[in-house]
Amino acid sequence: MLLHKGEATRRASFLELFFDLVFVFALTRVVARAVEDLTGRAAIHQPEVVFAGATKTLFLVLALWSVWHGSAWTTSRYDPYQPIVQSTVLIALVASMVMGVAIPRAFSVNAVAFVAGYLIAQLSRSLLLAIALRGHEQQRLELRIFITYSATAVLWVLGLLFAWSGARLLFWLPALAIEYLANRFGWPVPGLGRSAPHTWSIAGEHLAERYQQFFLVALGEAVLVTGLTYATGNRNPAPTVAFAVTLAVSVLIWRIYFYRAGQIFAEAVRQSRRPAHIGTSAADSHLLIITGVITTAIGFELVIAQPTGFTPFAWLAVILGGPALYMVGRSRFEYEVFNRVSPSRIVAIGLLLALIPALLRAPPLAVLSGAAVVLTGVALVDARRARGKPPEPPAPPM
Repeated sequence: MLLHKGEATRRASFLELFFDLVFVFALTRVVARAVEDLTGRAAIHQPEVVFAGATKTLFLVLALWSVWHGSAWTTSRYDPYQPIVQSTVLIALVASMVMGVAIPRAFSVNAVAFVAGYLIAQLSRSLLLAIALRGHEQQRLELRIFITYSATAVLWVLGLLFAWSGARLLFWLPALAIEYLANRFGWPVPGLGRSAPHTWSIAGEHLAERYQQFFLVALGEAVLVTGLTYATGNRNPAPTVAFAVTLAVSVLIWRIYFYRAGQIFAEAVRQSRRPAHIGTSAADSHLLIITGVITTAIGFELVIAQPTGFTPFAWLAVILGGPALYMVGRSRFEYEVFNRVSPSRIVAIGLLLALIPALLRAPPLAVLSGAAVVLTGVALVDARRARGKPPEPPAPPM
């Protein structure tokens, strides 16, 4: 049987960790593509170009997250050491690598490769599991997932018929939206019904660990971008200071995530009355967190490459909006673990957004330094609250 068995399956397998490495590469390609969009001459003077680039970047992040998230739920729902489950992970690994290679030109010459990688990862997983689960009640779920992806595949393929990237998005964005909504509402299919998340059988601790690991993947990508940008640029004082500030922000993001909700998330899932429900909710929180970290990484590269001079508004929104979006996701995550949100997180979000108009005339390095000061305040408040007190236990609301 494919269902989880024993203590060993509560931890991520080495194959899953190998799978995660592909996403370091893929996310790095997303950041490089976004920076290219933001540093072009047209981006500085044409807001519509920035908006189009941001839409494409968000679309790529959502597509990659969908592939990773589908695999993470599969290995949390079934035994990750079973050959059929490992086969789905290996197929997704290769397909994700193809997507990563295609990302810089995913809307033009590499569109076929990107779509092929995406569809192979999504369709093969549900099809193989549906075959392996013959006679088991879980088969209906995998069949509904396969039927959903088969239906949206029509939109993905139709998008390939157009050469203009905007026309392709008119098909691809609805396809992705349908898939996300289907996942949220239990993969409903006429004649096969639907299933509510609370009825799904999962290894909650395994899923919690997978979310933690993907956060580290995204943060690792930010560190990688920082190092590569500084190593390939000049070593003047301004870029060196910018490099130091980006490292400080990376450490603060790590600290804020793992104190203390990220550290005991698995315990919170274990105590939850509905592990699958909190897992579904945490998926939304981590999508916000990951998107925030990736946006912050884009800001890192911009600041190191040009720490002084004029800061275009789009750059300002990225440098401060990334940490703000991260804090929104982190606040939601805190609620899922403790059933409350610390005031310091709400204040931090407000300050980061308030800095956008306040720093309109400031150089990029000053803008990033402002974000670093706000995040430092959050970390200090966390440390002060914990001083001399026993560790706070989880209190999940679900």
